[in-house]
Amino acid sequence: MRSLVKVGLGVAVLAVTAACANRPESIHASYVSHEKYAYLDCPALALTMSETKAELARMSKLQDEKATGDAIGVFLILVPVSKLTGDHEADVARLKGEVEAIETAQIKAKCKTLDNRAAPPPASPSNAKE
Repeated sequence: MRSLVKVGLGVAVLAVTAACANRPESIHASYVSHEKYAYLDCPALALTMSETKAELARMSKLQDEKATGDAIGVFLILVPVSKLTGDHEADVARLKGEVEAIETAQIKAKCKTLDNRAAPPPASPSNAKE
């Protein structure tokens, strides 16, 4: 009988732990079509990307706080708090999908982003002042 109680308690602890909020880095992107951004030109895509990444960072921070709160809640009272208050997993997944869609739209539009701009050529010795 005592071992049955221990097994039941172990299963309950595993179930509660599995119900904790996920860390942002473990959340997969939701699908968002790049066609949503096809009408934008390169500067507008760059601005949209910047705004979306800022919002993703904000939501990721909130989600990370929820995951930390769950870890503390499970440790102290065996209850993941985010199951009572909600988390931001859907927002993080959507925003990750939007970032991927904007990147695809930038590729399709042949935009030069900060990551793939050519570096300025080095100064040649003949142009240097003595």
